[in-house]
Amino acid sequence: MLEIKNLCVSIEDKQILKGMDLKINDGEVHALMGPNGSGKSTLSYVLSGKEGYEIDSGSIHYNGRDLLNLDVDERANEGIFLAFQYPMEIPGVQTSFFLKTAINAKRKYQGLDEIDALEFAKLIKSKAGDLDISPEMLKRDLNVNYSGGEKKKQEILQMSLLDPKMAILDETDSGLDIDALRIVSEGVNKLRTPNNAFLVITHYQRLLNYIKPDFVHIIADGKIVKSGDFSLALELEEKGYDEISKSA
Repeated sequence: MLEIKNLCVSIEDKQILKGMDLKINDGEVHALMGPNGSGKSTLSYVLSGKEGYEIDSGSIHYNGRDLLNLDVDERANEGIFLAFQYPMEIPGVQTSFFLKTAINAKRKYQGLDEIDALEFAKLIKSKAGDLDISPEMLKRDLNVNYSGGEKKKQEILQMSLLDPKMAILDETDSGLDIDALRIVSEGVNKLRTPNNAFLVITHYQRLLNYIKPDFVHIIADGKIVKSGDFSLALELEEKGYDEISKSA
């Protein structure tokens, strides 16, 4: 699915990623944990194609293709999805209209007709209900005056509708109370299949109590310093990043 080799990335002449190696296979959930400034979000932005990052060296291959040669739209249409830590507000754009437009953009890329109004209404009603999203929320401007939990639910709703092959969750648990965290996590777990994969980026182990990863990686100073199973997240919670990094 996704293979990153010796990836070095800079922004404004400062190197952030310093030899990142990571391989994610179909059906796997990987958790990436690390302190602020370690390079977690930088990796997510590079994978999604955000501008402003300089690839100094290394490679990223996704389903046999050179991901670095694909533009942002191609990456999204090929199944790369990034759920942002801080979703953007878009005044004047109704949430349901945005979601329908996103679906149709992917369908056009796949050579399919646009989704008809009735089919979309049934689809979004079902998916939104799973996430406890009200019809009124779908009529509001995208993320405008949303609570933190509402913004994260909308991101997971978008992911559910687009059905990506490689989903990257960048600190999805940030700003969520325990009830919202449970609902969002259940939404993610329903999307897990043998044919897709997830990279869950987080500071804290609590999210991983709900979205159980197959592998946990600790990132420090721009590269992965230790990998293991779920028990590594528990060890990290007990010992902290400094001690784990020193023992790696």
